[in-house]
Amino acid sequence: MQRRPSPLGGRKPTKADLLEFANDDPDAIDDVLPAPGVQLRLLIVGINPGLWTAAVNAPFARPGNRFWPSLHLAGLTDHVVDASLGLDDADFDHLLARGIGITNLVGRATARADELSRQELLDSGVRIVERVRELRPERVAIAGITAFRSAFALPKAKLGRQDPASVAGWPTDVQLWVVPQPSGLNAHESIHTLAERWRAVWDAR
Repeated sequence: MQRRPSPLGGRKPTKADLLEFANDDPDAIDDVLPAPGVQLRLLIVGINPGLWTAAVNAPFARPGNRFWPSLHLAGLTDHVVDASLGLDDADFDHLLARGIGITNLVGRATARADELSRQELLDSGVRIVERVRELRPERVAIAGITAFRSAFALPKAKLGRQDPASVAGWPTDVQLWVVPQPSGLNAHESIHTLAERWRAVWDAR
């Protein structure tokens, strides 16, 4: 797929740069997805891009985010991906070779996930179901229980494996998981506990 270069040309974003990305662009960053017809083992769905992530056009890019270290500790990647200045071609290809894709519930970048409206999240649930029906990955992991509850109107949902029948239109042959949000702001999780969650998703049958 055609990928846009990092808007900053590989340099570290300044505070002024970050403010420029707090806008209404519905596609703030590129997805990590294979060519049409190639099935993924795991589609990871973030909540929405942060401003740093939008500034470098790379998922989970802000330094200190535990996403990439926990993914490696779980054995899903063979090294710790450094996306802080952008996702290079080698790492993009490595993820797809491992069968891992990445997208977001909402494409608009914000400083905090709680800036998203309830309607944005509800609309995102419909969009993700459509995307899953198109891509047919083996399993999907949504990173963020609060956003999952809002997107699918499931206020009592818990972390872990979900019943696909609980989400209207979800393909019954695609596993549905919810894992914790990996941001450093989530004090309830560590890199080790996050890695355990990823490993459970990866190994499930």
